[in-house]
Amino acid sequence: MTKDVIALTPKMPDTWALLAGLYAGGPDLTIDTGHDGAVVQLCTADGRPLVSLEAPLLVQVPGEAERLLGAQVPSPEGPFWWTEVRASTALPEAERLAGSVAGRLTMLLGGSAWPPDAASTEVVPVAEDGEVTARPVSGGAHPTVDVLTESTAVVMCDRPVIALSAWLSHILRATTESRRALQIVTPPGVRLSLPLRTALTGVPNRWVVKDPDCGYYDGLSGAVLRWQDGTFAPARDASGGAVVAEAFSAPALTSERQLIVAFRTVHNADENLVLGRALETAWQTLTGAGPVGWGTAEPVNLPWSARQLTDLARDRAPEPTQLLAVGDPARPALAGLRVTRVERGVAADATLTLGYGANEAPPLAAAQELAKTLAAGHGLTNMLVSLRRARRDLAIPAHFEAPPIPVSYTLGADGVRRAGLAHAQRPPLALRPTPLGPAAEPALHYALGDGTDAGTWPMLEQLTAHLESGSAR
Repeated sequence: MTKDVIALTPKMPDTWALLAGLYAGGPDLTIDTGHDGAVVQLCTADGRPLVSLEAPLLVQVPGEAERLLGAQVPSPEGPFWWTEVRASTALPEAERLAGSVAGRLTMLLGGSAWPPDAASTEVVPVAEDGEVTARPVSGGAHPTVDVLTESTAVVMCDRPVIALSAWLSHILRATTESRRALQIVTPPGVRLSLPLRTALTGVPNRWVVKDPDCGYYDGLSGAVLRWQDGTFAPARDASGGAVVAEAFSAPALTSERQLIVAFRTVHNADENLVLGRALETAWQTLTGAGPVGWGTAEPVNLPWSARQLTDLARDRAPEPTQLLAVGDPARPALAGLRVTRVERGVAADATLTLGYGANEAPPLAAAQELAKTLAAGHGLTNMLVSLRRARRDLAIPAHFEAPPIPVSYTLGADGVRRAGLAHAQRPPLALRPTPLGPAAEPALHYALGDGTDAGTWPMLEQLTAHLESGSAR
C-alpha cells in the first residue's frame, strides 16, 4: 500500500528546503519535474520513480488538517503550508524515503508531519539493483498512479480520510478524458471525504477496500471484488449474482445524523452577479454563521469570498466550475457548488451537508424560512431537504449507511408558473403546500415529514411527477 506523508509547516517550502528534502536519498538520485511544475519526482538513476512531491498548498482555513488527518497531528497556528509526499510502489525503500523528505522539511521550516512516526531525517540508501515490486506507469499518466491498464487507473492510499485532493482531481479528469476508471485502493478503517464520495459516484469508478475475509470489496456498494482483465470487478456467486462483503453489511448503528439541503438558483449573467450569496444565506440560516473557506479541492484552503469564487467561475466560463466550501469546525458542514451557463443565465447548484451528534437537533423547522428567503431574493428554482443517519463528521465509512429521507421540497415561482398554480397546489397526496411570496406568483413549499419515515420517498416521486406533468401541458 502506498504511504503518504504530509508536512505541515508555518513557512513556505522554498527551493532550498525542497532540495534538502529530496536529497534524503543521497546524491545519486535524480529529480524530475512535470505536470506544469506541480509535481516533483525523486527517481533512481535509471528513471524509476521513488517519491513525488505535490506543489505546496497554503491553507488559510481553520480545522482542515484535523478534519482530514485527525486531531492527533497538531497543525501550526494560523495559515500553514500543506506539502504531500507520496511513496511509489517501485522500490521498498520509497516509503522510508518519503518519511525522510517530509521530516527534513519540518526540521528546516518547523511544524509537524503526518503520520508522526514516519518522519525522519535519515539518509535512505537506494540499491541500484534493488528488487522492483511494481513498474512505474507510463503513457503520460499522473506520477501518483500506481497501476495503469487499458481500462483503469489504480491509486493506493492509506490515511484516515481520503480527500478530493488536487492530485486526485487531476487523475479523475485524466481518467474521464481517456475513458478509464479511477479505482482507489485502501486498507480497512479508512474513510472517504464527502466531496470525494460525490466525485466517485458511478461505476466504473470504485473505492476498493482490502478485507482479510473476502480479499477486496467496494466500499460504497459492498460488492466483493476480484481483479479481472485489468480492473476490479464484482465477483459472482453460482447463480451469477453479486456477493456482498460481511464487513460492509454489518455496520455499527449510529445516532448521529446529517441534514442535506440541495437547491438550485438561477441568476442573470451580468457584471453585477456575485455567486455564493444563496449558499451563504443557507449556511447562516441553518448554523448561525456563514461558510469559512472555499476552494476547488481538499484541503479547502481559501478564506470564504463570494467575489473571488465568482471571478474564478467567470474566468472559466462557459465551462462549468465545481467548487467546495467548508464551515467552522464546531459545526461540521461541507458544500459542493456547481456553476453552469444555462439558457436563462447562470445556474448555481448547491448541496450543503451538516453533521449533528446524538444529542443535537437538526434545524428542520428552519427549512421553510430558508425556502422563503431564497425564493424572495436569490432566484430559487427548487430545494430538497433530507435527513439521514450518518456520521457527524461527514466522513464516509466503508460500510452500509441508510439513504437520506426527504423532509421537504420547495418549487420556485418560475416552476409553479410553468406547472400552473392551481395544478401545483393540488398534488394527488394528503398534503397541501405553503405559498411563499406574492399571492399571484408564489413559490410553494411542501412539507413531507420529519426525516424518519422512508415512505416519504414515494410521496416525493408522486409530487415531482405531478409537477412535471403540469409543466408538460
